[in-house]
Amino acid sequence: MKKTVVILLCSFIGLVAILILGFIVFYNINLKAVSRNSSEVEFMVDSGSNYNSVISKLKSEGLIRNELCFKLYIRFNKINKIEAGKYKLNKNMGVKEIVDVFNKGNTYNPDAVVITFKEGKNMRSIASTIEEYTNNTETDVYNLLKNKEYLDSLINDYWFISNDIEKSGIYYSLEGYLYPNTYEFKNKDVKVEEIFKVMLDEMDKKLSQYKTDIENSSYTVHEILTLASIVELEGAKNSDRAGIAQVFYNRLNSNWSLGSDVTTYYAAKVELSERDLYKAEIDAANDYNTRSSYLAGKLPIGPICNPSIDSIDAVLNPDKNVTEYYFVADKNGETYFSSTYEEHIETRDILINEGLWYTYE
Repeated sequence: MKKTVVILLCSFIGLVAILILGFIVFYNINLKAVSRNSSEVEFMVDSGSNYNSVISKLKSEGLIRNELCFKLYIRFNKINKIEAGKYKLNKNMGVKEIVDVFNKGNTYNPDAVVITFKEGKNMRSIASTIEEYTNNTETDVYNLLKNKEYLDSLINDYWFISNDIEKSGIYYSLEGYLYPNTYEFKNKDVKVEEIFKVMLDEMDKKLSQYKTDIENSSYTVHEILTLASIVELEGAKNSDRAGIAQVFYNRLNSNWSLGSDVTTYYAAKVELSERDLYKAEIDAANDYNTRSSYLAGKLPIGPICNPSIDSIDAVLNPDKNVTEYYFVADKNGETYFSSTYEEHIETRDILINEGLWYTYE
C-alpha cells in the first residue's frame, strides 16, 4: 500500500513538472514575434485605455500570439501604465519589444522628416536637400548664411566657431561646420535655424573629443576643418586619409601649393562629376584654388565640404611616416604616394595603361 502511494505521488509530481515545463515552453513561445518578416503597423492607443483593452486590440491586429501570455508578462514585470497616442509597431517585434515601445511613451510622429546629409557634400547640396525634404527653399538657406546677426550669435554660442566664417571671400559661412549625419525633425515646417542647430550640436560633440588636440595644434579650428574637407574629398579610403593629410602638411611646410583639384572645382563652383575645368578656372587666383601659385604655402580661405570625423581625425593625427609630396588614387580606391613629380607621373601612366585610372562617367 505504501509503495502504491509513493508511486502515485511520484507520478503526480512528475505530471505537475511536465505541465509546468510545458507551460513555460508555451509561455516563452507566445512571447515571440508573430512574424520574422518586417510589417509595420500604426497602432493607436485611445485616451483612457488600459492594458486589458490594448492587449485585445494587439491580438486582433495580429501583433501578438496570445493574450494570456501577454497579460502574464506585464503582471510578472509589474507593468500597468500606458500612454495614449499613436505608436509605430512591427510584426517582427516580440512582446518585450512592444512593451518597451509603450514604456517610452508616444514618441512616434507620422509627420516626422528624416534627412540624411552625406559626408563630403558642400553647402549647395545641403541647401538642395533641405529644399527637397522641408518647406524651406534654397534661398532661405543662403539668406540665413548671410545673416550677420545670426552668425554672430553662433560665434557666441559655439566654442569652435570664430569670426573666420565671416571673412570676405567665403562662399558659404557655415561650410564645413555642419556635421553630416541622418537627423529626424518634427515635420516639414522645421526652420533652417533648427536644422543647423542640430547639425552644429553634433559637430560640437564630435570636436569636443579632440579639444585638447585642437588646442595643442598650430592650426585654428577653421583651418583644421578646411584641411579636413580637402582630405575628405581626396581620400578614397579612411585608412589612407592620415597619409594624405601628411602629404598636404609636407607641401605647406615647404611653401608649396596644395595642388588639390577638388579645391579648384569648388573655387569654380563646379561639381566634380559635372565637367572638366577650363584652363582659366584652373589658373584662377582664387581664395579657394590651391592649383594656383596664389595660395602657395597656404590653405584655402575656408572648407570646401562638410567632412566626416575620420577626415578630421586624419588632420589632427596625420601619418608622420609619410615623407612624400604626391599621391594619386586608382579607380579601386587604392592610394599611391610618390616623392617626386616624375615618380608621380610614372605612377599615373601605369594606372592609365592598366585601366585603373579613374574617369567620371
